[in-house]
Amino acid sequence: MQSISSRSPLGKGFGDPVLASQRCFRLILAAMSEPGTVQLLGEAVEAPAHVSPAATLVLLTLVDHETPVWLAPGLDAAAPYLRFHCGAPVVDVPSAAAFALVDGSSGELDLGAFNSGDDRYPDRSTTLVVACAAFEGGQGVTLSGPGIQGTRTVSPSGLDGGFWPMVAASNARYPLGVDLILSAGERIMAIPRSTRISVPTEAG
Repeated sequence: MQSISSRSPLGKGFGDPVLASQRCFRLILAAMSEPGTVQLLGEAVEAPAHVSPAATLVLLTLVDHETPVWLAPGLDAAAPYLRFHCGAPVVDVPSAAAFALVDGSSGELDLGAFNSGDDRYPDRSTTLVVACAAFEGGQGVTLSGPGIQGTRTVSPSGLDGGFWPMVAASNARYPLGVDLILSAGERIMAIPRSTRISVPTEAG
């Protein structure tokens, strides 16, 4: 079932909130459990302007009135949508967010600005929903760690050149760090903070 884009800031959310959110939650959990695998979220919603259907579905599934959200510049059209459908408070400071919607192509993205948890409560860190262009055609990086048998190579496109080195450095701090859910079209790929990332060095 195809998702569609909305011209209204308060476009259509889940048709059946309980069943649809359960289906999406299972797919998000599968993505988090097997980092680097691609999952299709096929529920029909009207996504806010400049936000992919997959990112919209992730937020509809995981965000509620107790989960503050930060929106990167250019993605603030999602604010009224999230307030209406989720009751989510939209915050101005990245470190105050439980979830953040960001653009992976932006050179301004700084993972250090978000809550990375602490030694007692590492799970209180921010989860970033990261927009990319596609899950093919980009720089290849090698993933390893929990949920991966041996290694797995992924190559999402539409990401800033400094994105993967920044994520690798963040994940090297595990159990601190942030969890990432990459979104492209109606598909997602998760990179939890427990995943180790090997970024090839350029020859020269």
